Amino acid sequence: MELVKKRRPSDILLGFFLLSHPGPVFIHIIAVTVFILLAAWPRPLWGIVALLIAAHAAMQISIAMINDYCDRRLDAASKPDKPIPRGLVYPREALIAGLFMIVVMAVLLIPLNPLALLVSLLYLALGQAYNLGLKSTPLSGIVFALALPLIPLYAFVGVGRVLPFLFWMLPAGVLLGVALNLANSVTDLEEDAAFGAKTLAVILGVKGSFLACHLLILAGTALIALLSLLHTVPANPWIMIPTLVVTCVSVGVMMLLFGAEKPVATRKVHFYLAATTCIVLAGGWLIGVIA
Repeated sequence: MELVKKRRPSDILLGFFLLSHPGPVFIHIIAVTVFILLAAWPRPLWGIVALLIAAHAAMQISIAMINDYCDRRLDAASKPDKPIPRGLVYPREALIAGLFMIVVMAVLLIPLNPLALLVSLLYLALGQAYNLGLKSTPLSGIVFALALPLIPLYAFVGVGRVLPFLFWMLPAGVLLGVALNLANSVTDLEEDAAFGAKTLAVILGVKGSFLACHLLILAGTALIALLSLLHTVPANPWIMIPTLVVTCVSVGVMMLLFGAEKPVATRKVHFYLAATTCIVLAGGWLIGVIA
């Protein structure tokens, strides 16, 4: 990738757009939007909904920008097409922008339920801890596992509604969080291994990471099905059964179309499919509970 020596305004805009990790952040925004609308239904206050979505987006962008700042030296060697190695964004600019987005997040949440800010700050702390070193250790999976259940919790406390069901999302979130961590990490597994990172995906290897990812999603599906079947978390069967079937079919598709023997370029698609599957599973469960 050619290094940009003299930046034009369009180069800077492109750099900050890429620095925000638009693909993964967009998935997070979809997820939090779904949960916020479900939490606020049937009488959503659109001003509160907009503030919650915007604040979560600012937080995710902050995590993305500081991630690239922390990885700038590694990216210069392994991913020269990223915005900082290309010279589209200077490291100091990335750091300042990432910190600024934290301020934006806080300002947007101050008028709302203080618990929403608390949950958001906890998620932010996990994300930045991942950036600052945990991503290169097996604990990276734990970060994802702890962060994932915070998204629906953030949505519900943000609109002032707390359900006992949310606490049962913790064990399910642990399973799905580790699965998403593996799906995300496997896209860069060889580079991480080459630079000495000891992520969970590196320890398991490509084949083991794919297998564990799929089994963990199925384990989360089985746990949710069991909680519904035993009426520990009562849910509408007309919603739950299709949700569970779609999840299992999606995992089956992932097992057939993705894996260690497939081209490396397909791993990013696998991550997006795994993330979408987890959103469908968690969202369908939530709809089934509150329906």
